Amino acid sequence: MGIVSFSHRLQQLAEEHPDRPAVTCGGDTITRAELWAAGGDLAVHLHGLGVRQGDMVTIAVPNSIDWFIAYLAAWRLGAIPQPISSRLPAREVEAIMELADPSAVVGVPEGSIEGRACIPLGFRAPAADSSHLPDLVSPAWKAPTSGGSTGRPKLIVSGDPAELDDDAPPPLLLGNDGCLVMPGPLYHNGPGVWSCQALLAGNHVVVLPRFDAEATLQAIQHHRATVLYVVPTMMKRIWRLHDDIRHAHDLGSLRVVWHLAEPCPEWLKQCWIDWLGADRIFELYAGTEAQAATVITGPEWLAHRGSVGRAAPGTVMITDDDGNEVPVGEKGEVWLRSSRDTPTYRYVGATARTREGGWESLGDMGHLDVDGYLYLGDRAADMILSGGANIYPAEVEAALQEHAGVHSCAVIGLPDDDKGSSVHAIIEADPAQIDLDELKAFLGERLVVYKLPRTFEFVDVPLRDDAGKVRRSALRQERIDAMSGKGTTA
Repeated sequence: MGIVSFSHRLQQLAEEHPDRPAVTCGGDTITRAELWAAGGDLAVHLHGLGVRQGDMVTIAVPNSIDWFIAYLAAWRLGAIPQPISSRLPAREVEAIMELADPSAVVGVPEGSIEGRACIPLGFRAPAADSSHLPDLVSPAWKAPTSGGSTGRPKLIVSGDPAELDDDAPPPLLLGNDGCLVMPGPLYHNGPGVWSCQALLAGNHVVVLPRFDAEATLQAIQHHRATVLYVVPTMMKRIWRLHDDIRHAHDLGSLRVVWHLAEPCPEWLKQCWIDWLGADRIFELYAGTEAQAATVITGPEWLAHRGSVGRAAPGTVMITDDDGNEVPVGEKGEVWLRSSRDTPTYRYVGATARTREGGWESLGDMGHLDVDGYLYLGDRAADMILSGGANIYPAEVEAALQEHAGVHSCAVIGLPDDDKGSSVHAIIEADPAQIDLDELKAFLGERLVVYKLPRTFEFVDVPLRDDAGKVRRSALRQERIDAMSGKGTTA
């Protein structure tokens, strides 16, 4: 058939197999035909409120079937879905409203945002005949937000319209007529991309209302999932389930396990490879901006431990602080360049860090090996300079996460009169369950002395969000602002 709109593709799927499940969330399932009808009903309603082709529609809806209905409604009108967390504070919502200038906001109480059409959470539009709506293409199929290292929100508007080649194989190894299990929050780019592309490919998308380690395994077994999306934080929590629980679930249907979004400690990746087999484990590295991407298979990783994959020629470059390209094996700033003629994205509310030749940087540090495989460090803004030595928080965090008593952690640099910065570990754990001297000895077996945390702080709140992201800069600033000496000093 060739190039078709997302709307046309979903209508086609609904007509071919109307009773097949399209989306499941919790105990609720919607069929392809029901999804198409509900999306049409909401599209007619939004059109009546003034939404037109090219407009943004902000979607502040938690993981649910309604999230997909809202996306479909936007695409049917040629509008751009602009997802945000349903739990954003009002101040952040206001900042995004200024950037996106949406015609409508789905998922907020009526009248709650002045000058915007507001659709409350759980609203289902009255049944309507949507056949009169023309087959439109959204100029951008998504426009997620990102705070980045600055903490100021920005929109990353996709450079791809809401259309696909119906004759091309599905992306991301999704296949057709399978099942994706998605335990991540849909407002984040990765979960949103995998879920939408799985739906468009004809797969059953099973979304967890929120991440739960055992519930993820139950969903895989119950729905005979073929593809799973996880981030390393989820991988660790699943791995830390009791062996009897992990092995009680049949995961034989899985073809592909994708992990991305944050660095995966080598020990954890090895555990998953030993458990499920290297051929099923895939890792992707890319920004939401999608200038370039690398993918590495399990077998490749075993031959290039710690790598995130080999880049296409001419799409990755590593430079020193002066902007000079560095030799193979030397660490520096990672620059990415798209191999296509059209932009992969545009920012609203930010300016890209660029250099001559079409190169852009997301702030990551890393190096290439002789075979062209990329290895990542931390973001440049997160690196700790202590006593003249560069210390990468992810390396210290990986060692901490090996400890059975550590649920999650974040490592930051705090001002130090002697060394410039000192390594401070913030640990999500029950301090009564951790012997600090034992923890220090544990780390001493894994890290060189200058990388060991000087101070430790125990907290009982999650340090990473549902997508595995941690905002080290915000954690650092909070402690500096409070003149924090509350950690347990080494």
